[in-house]
Amino acid sequence: MIDPQTIVANLTEVQSEIARAAQDSERPPADVALIAVSKTIPPEGIRPALAAGQLCFGENYVQEAKAKWPALREEYPQAELHLIGPLQSNKAREAVELFDVIHTLDRTSLAAALAKEIQRAGRHPTLLVQVNTGEEPQKGGVAPSAVDAFLAECRDTHGLTVSGLMCIPPAEDPPSAHFGLLAAIARRHALPILSMGMSADYPAAIQMGATHVRVGSAIFGARQPKG
Repeated sequence: MIDPQTIVANLTEVQSEIARAAQDSERPPADVALIAVSKTIPPEGIRPALAAGQLCFGENYVQEAKAKWPALREEYPQAELHLIGPLQSNKAREAVELFDVIHTLDRTSLAAALAKEIQRAGRHPTLLVQVNTGEEPQKGGVAPSAVDAFLAECRDTHGLTVSGLMCIPPAEDPPSAHFGLLAAIARRHALPILSMGMSADYPAAIQMGATHVRVGSAIFGARQPKG
């Protein structure tokens, strides 16, 4: 059961918490963008957040976003859509057409596919490289030791502009060390965007320099089952 008032109240609380965390770190709250993670949330759950002024949303799956967002964007054309889940190379065309920011560039084949579709469509979504800071075999992302070479390959071989980095720390680890590692790599390459921090740990991510935090369950409640 979706209660619009609860969603708006939760959204307001998260926005306040972001502002507090930013101020505690002597950062302007406007430097931290909230990505409301709307995966598995139907349009009637997203509209209250849009109506309350939240315009930045994250989705995990190209097909799910394609089913929901064209109609929502007709109502709210200024909405910004972020792909925060793994991207298959064969979905690169749809992703380039649909998303404003892609957070999960993590391998050569995907870089080549995105470069081809960006050139074809003339549309240039902002690209972030996902870093597997915990080097977990079941997770996507570039190993920290391989990021320098991968960024060079994206730029020199594929002509891509990478604007930042994203990570998802291992669930069992204290997250701040992973956020600190990501921030250090970003500094080394003068990358302005750091996408890190989710519902459970976004204040810590802001402390370590996050520019984008990805918050879903703290806004929309427990994840809706797929299907």
